[in-house]
Amino acid sequence: MIELRTPAEIEQMKAAGSFVARVLEATRDAAAVGVNLLDLDALAHEMIRAEGAESCYIDYHPSFGGSPFGKVICASVNDAVLHGLPRDYVLQDGDLLSLDFAANVDSWVADSALSIVVGTARDADLKLIATTEKALAAGIAAAKVGNKIGDISAAIGDVAHAARLKVNLDFGGHGVGRIMHGDPHIPNDGRAGRGLALRPGLVFAIEPWFMLGTDKIYTDADGWTLRSKDGSRGAHFEHTVAITEAGPLVLTARSS
Repeated sequence: MIELRTPAEIEQMKAAGSFVARVLEATRDAAAVGVNLLDLDALAHEMIRAEGAESCYIDYHPSFGGSPFGKVICASVNDAVLHGLPRDYVLQDGDLLSLDFAANVDSWVADSALSIVVGTARDADLKLIATTEKALAAGIAAAKVGNKIGDISAAIGDVAHAARLKVNLDFGGHGVGRIMHGDPHIPNDGRAGRGLALRPGLVFAIEPWFMLGTDKIYTDADGWTLRSKDGSRGAHFEHTVAITEAGPLVLTARSS
């Protein structure tokens, strides 16, 4: 079911958005050569406890997950492109790391993601990260009253196609509110002018993610981590956005 939020409810959601942004900033800044993924998860977990927030991930067990997730942040490295289950892995020089985090604060959920290179960066990785972030900005710019879901999808897809990237449509943006994943689904490619009309009060996560060489994925033996079929690297960016009369409002905007 698609729900519209009142201006007062969107105001209440800002606390969740701000907290999610702070956790991503902290885990991003802590990520360095020699840091274990489990340490990043522990940092996010400690921030959740200190805030009095609730994890959206730790008990999450949808149909596509092999078991309850069991951690509080997704940490995807190199060819792990989505839903990376934190494991006993020490970050190496040149790793492409994507962090995805969602939390519930005062019964409202926000969801966001970012990608960085740890240590020495490859030019191809930096270009992929920049393209994915550009696609997120294009999708957000299209998230305005009078447009349709297809306009967001088309804006994201146009950036990908211009960079000669293929687009996987299995996972994309989604509604956010009282729960982490709700309606509507927002594919990362599509036709402008199609789909649900955008109205004030809609709140959703816009979530482009691309891989360098393929649009095919498979599930790792851990039952969660999604990897590129050809071993190529992936990047992932996401913000929770509210549709308002004044334009798109990014609830998970980071200070840096």
